[in-house]
Amino acid sequence: MKFEAVLFDCDGVLVDSEPITNGVLRDLLEESGWTLTPEECLRIFIGKAVRDERAAIETNTGQPLTEAWMAEFYARRNRELAARLTAIAGAHEAVAAVHAHGAHRIACASGADRFKVEMQLAQVGLMAYFEGRIFSGHEMPRSKPAPDVYLAAAAHLGASGRRCLVIEDTPTGVMAGVAAGATVWAYCPQPEHGAALQQAGASCLFAHMADLPELLASA
Repeated sequence: MKFEAVLFDCDGVLVDSEPITNGVLRDLLEESGWTLTPEECLRIFIGKAVRDERAAIETNTGQPLTEAWMAEFYARRNRELAARLTAIAGAHEAVAAVHAHGAHRIACASGADRFKVEMQLAQVGLMAYFEGRIFSGHEMPRSKPAPDVYLAAAAHLGASGRRCLVIEDTPTGVMAGVAAGATVWAYCPQPEHGAALQQAGASCLFAHMADLPELLASA
């Protein structure tokens, strides 16, 4: 393997959480006065921390983004994830193979809050592969598309950013990996999203997570 470490995003790469979280966010925004279609909400918020869109939320709802509002979002989100979350198809096989092949030099570097990331990995049975190597953008000076969370993960593993492979699924996340100097491959099950991922800097697109070990072995 030519890479010193493999750094996985979480949402949309390891767990199929984005439709669930997006639905909760869209409903709460509508209750607050900002009506979006599911597609519009996903386009605005995917790959980002909700707080990063504070200005848009406050402008379109006419209300301040309060800690109480965020707490309500987190509570609803966590309930729905606990009830409905599943792993991305092929994620278990891919992570197990990469973990074994790479001498455990893998990490999860997410833009989400740590509670969500750890809850999700535990719920779908992936926590054992990443425990002690989970990094949250909420704990960094800057969140994605800044490279901070990927640089922190690489440093923890004793790897240079330029010798890391990042697995992402959103343009925001791809840009974060590229900014860290990493090679970025994008999990892209929907071909219509490929152009945006490539424009953000992804050097490889793949449609099935189970294909990752073979791609990595031939890299």
